[in-house]
Amino acid sequence: MVEKFLSLEGVSVQIGNKQILKNLDLTILRGEQWAVTGPSGSGKSVLAHTLMGRHFYKGQITFHQPETRIAIVEQQHRFLNRSGTTDLYYQQRFNASDADQTITVEQELTPFSSGETLLNWEWLDHLHIRPLLARPLIQLSNGENKRVQLAIALLEKPDLLILDNPFLGLDTEGRATLHRIINMLAEKGIQLLLVTSPRELPAAITHVTRLEGPQETAQHAHLDTNVLQQLQQLSAPEAATFSTAVKMTDVNIHYGEKVLLRHISWEVKKGERWNVSGPNGAGKSTLLSLITADNPQAYANDIWLFDRKRGSGETIWEVKQKIGFVSPELHLYFDYSATSFEVIASGLFDTIGLFRLLTEEQEQRVILWMRLLSLEALRSLRLAQLSTGQQRMVLLARALIKNPPMLILDEPCQGLDEDQTSYFRQLVGLLCEAFGTTLIYVSHYREEIPDCVDKFLRLEDGAIVP
Repeated sequence: MVEKFLSLEGVSVQIGNKQILKNLDLTILRGEQWAVTGPSGSGKSVLAHTLMGRHFYKGQITFHQPETRIAIVEQQHRFLNRSGTTDLYYQQRFNASDADQTITVEQELTPFSSGETLLNWEWLDHLHIRPLLARPLIQLSNGENKRVQLAIALLEKPDLLILDNPFLGLDTEGRATLHRIINMLAEKGIQLLLVTSPRELPAAITHVTRLEGPQETAQHAHLDTNVLQQLQQLSAPEAATFSTAVKMTDVNIHYGEKVLLRHISWEVKKGERWNVSGPNGAGKSTLLSLITADNPQAYANDIWLFDRKRGSGETIWEVKQKIGFVSPELHLYFDYSATSFEVIASGLFDTIGLFRLLTEEQEQRVILWMRLLSLEALRSLRLAQLSTGQQRMVLLARALIKNPPMLILDEPCQGLDEDQTSYFRQLVGLLCEAFGTTLIYVSHYREEIPDCVDKFLRLEDGAIVP
């Protein structure tokens, strides 16, 4: 008879005044590998955290093996600096001297190695981490960071490994590699529980359960005449008199001996819609940082933004005022105690946090974007109270709120469910058509790219490839 590994009986979880899980029953037998799917906000991550003992619950959770060791790979990973605090800032990853204030990958992994020689550990090569060991954590791409998280979890030698959307942020090769790793883990007898999308189910997965969550989480806005009428309330982007949004000539970026970008020459005309693609670590985030005024090495290169050469007297805020920006890395630096309303409103001032009172017109603009992205019910909820998908929708509203002349959207659909992704793609397309918005869109999934995109730039190893 096959032994039970984990049982949930009538498990309910309420956070604040919101019911997340209700009377959940689930039995997992030893050797079964389960995936949990469902729309954004349905409670998938809450279930994972409840199994880790992080939420109060009603009902019964039973691990049928004494002293079951559990490890989790989170969607978001917040690391410490050398002084042991999280006092980091987004631009720090692009500043060579300040980036050294965070520990390296090897220093992060060593405490978990239990005295074993880390360099001989087999998973370093399976996870492609060996080349990253000397890198500061803050300079890792989203996909590289994910592999480090998985390494930490495996060093803990868990009986149950929970992976919360592990494929987010990984390129095509990275996702294929992770599929192979997950299948290897299952073969080695590690029990797996994946929170994932139905389109990312490794061969080792034997059972799938879908969470529906509260009824309201399954309701997403659809593009209709009402949405179009609301979009018409927006004013045309200000300061859109430029002819060339971005012009780079033979741009090179390096930190010490490591070259991140090499001989980049690229021009983006006003109103063009570009997709930027490439594997994890190819230099996409560094390229975008030169446009968003977050990388100080822009001044040492021939870069023009909005018809003006960088370093010719413009301020960082003058550049940012023309750009709406979102990225998975930027997501990490927000104050999770801020409300959804405050986070969205901060996009009006390009700050990570709201530090001033809004005018009536500005407040109405926030309300309009919350309505357009079906976020009205979340207005007073803190970021920490939202699912990751809901947090991403809030940050997307923050990027769009100025209706800027240029949008830079780096993996904008990461963490969104299929309905939210479809809606957002269409909304971006409408904005571009209605206002002539210049678009730079990064995604590892071709099906997430808006139909209006018709120009493509691919990076590999820091260089542009055909």
